[in-house]
Amino acid sequence: MTVAAREGRRGGRSARREARTAIELKFLPVLKRTVPTYQILDEAQLERLHQASLSILEEIGIEFRDQEAVQLWQAAGAAVERFRVRIPRDLLMALVAKAPGRFTVHGRNPAHSSEIGGDQVAFGPTYGSPFVYGWDNQRRYGTLEDLHNFHKLAYLTPVLHNTGSVTCEPVDVAVPKRHLHITYSAIKHSDKPFMGPVTAPERAADAVRMAEIVFGREFVDQNTVMISLMNCNSPLVWDETMLGALKIYARANQASIVAPFALAGANTPASAMGAVAQINAEGLAGIAFSQLCRAGAPVIYGHFLATVSMKSGAPMAGTPEIAFMNLAIGQLARKYGLPLRSSGMIAGSKLVDAQAAYESIQTMYPAFLSGANYVLHSCGWDEAGLAASFAKFMLDAEQIAMFYRFGQGPDFSDFEDAMTAIREVGPGGHYLGTEHTQSHFQTAFFMPELLDNNSFEQWLGDGAKDANARALEAARRLLDSYQAPPLDPAIDEALLAFIREREAVLPDSMD
Repeated sequence: MTVAAREGRRGGRSARREARTAIELKFLPVLKRTVPTYQILDEAQLERLHQASLSILEEIGIEFRDQEAVQLWQAAGAAVERFRVRIPRDLLMALVAKAPGRFTVHGRNPAHSSEIGGDQVAFGPTYGSPFVYGWDNQRRYGTLEDLHNFHKLAYLTPVLHNTGSVTCEPVDVAVPKRHLHITYSAIKHSDKPFMGPVTAPERAADAVRMAEIVFGREFVDQNTVMISLMNCNSPLVWDETMLGALKIYARANQASIVAPFALAGANTPASAMGAVAQINAEGLAGIAFSQLCRAGAPVIYGHFLATVSMKSGAPMAGTPEIAFMNLAIGQLARKYGLPLRSSGMIAGSKLVDAQAAYESIQTMYPAFLSGANYVLHSCGWDEAGLAASFAKFMLDAEQIAMFYRFGQGPDFSDFEDAMTAIREVGPGGHYLGTEHTQSHFQTAFFMPELLDNNSFEQWLGDGAKDANARALEAARRLLDSYQAPPLDPAIDEALLAFIREREAVLPDSMD
């Protein structure tokens, strides 16, 4: 082979690689799933769990550690003993029935508004990590710049339908002021829906005010523009902080994910189905309370699921019991007619490695088949949530794109053309040159960009990069292509003025 031929061949491969990796800004609508959900429980088992949850709330009770909350419960007819609330089952289910079965969360770009509920599936990024695995793959505390980059990636990722909120903690910003910069970043760097802060009721109120600046006060009162995450303090405690934020958002008509945080075996029984009975009781109580705050307030039946290693006490991801719990909770959510939140690509691994991949996929499949309508932690979660990873964000995004394709179900639109191709080729031929292949080869099969399927020699020629290295390069390319979505300068200045006004009265404490 001549030098010119070798150069031409390398150039051809390089051109193909550039075509594969060229950045094209595109967005996928919320998935309308056609694949069926999985029914792991029969009707008797489902009813047994339901009745057990009602008994927990009626007989044992649950604590609402907030004075206004217990007053609302008492006025509604629940039995209250200090903060312990025992909820009659008829009262509980009457309140749960007031929650809408589906709702729309609006983006500041209407094209990115998302319907939550029914057979729709929306995906959101990871949430709440204090640490980041950065561009050098070293673990460190997150910064505001990191947060900006994660929000930009969420905007640019076609299969993500929500920008998120605190993808990583920007520890270089004072805690009392941090929520302002997190919320502004989500609004500024993306025009998709976003999530609000929940670490104090006044911080939730600030986020509502910022949303009103963007959308208008009347619009926010009548429409949902934020989804926010409230975790139950399991077992059987709703604390003052979460209830404070829940009250703010429910009264403002903003969606709340009511989510028990289950570490099965630690804060639930060491039993998958026993844990589900407790989780269900905690979730129903929180959902019912949201309706005491404002009937018809949008709410998502949620959970976070992990099992605890009995060797170390550490949380585990991707175990069979988590799959059972995901699927059972999915059936309960459908029984109540509520939108469901689950967690996606979660892993306990400290690296973007085989363990991270195994744990993530073993968690995501049952979450997807459970019928989840909003999948949080879809991209970037690592180290049991302690760290957000740019590399894993990109690899997860590609996996979620595969789940999106899977959720669309089998496609028969070209079936007759395929049968024609079979008749044309006959025994012993090949399909590479047929008209059908030439017109369908780019769309017939999902072709991953970050998973290397080339020959060993091609892989060597491209630098012998592992998945982590390829993903970091892809993240940088994507960020290099970023162009901020339009934001009215007057609205931008009003947001910044509000932040200055609030910062003037907030301390600079890092606590």
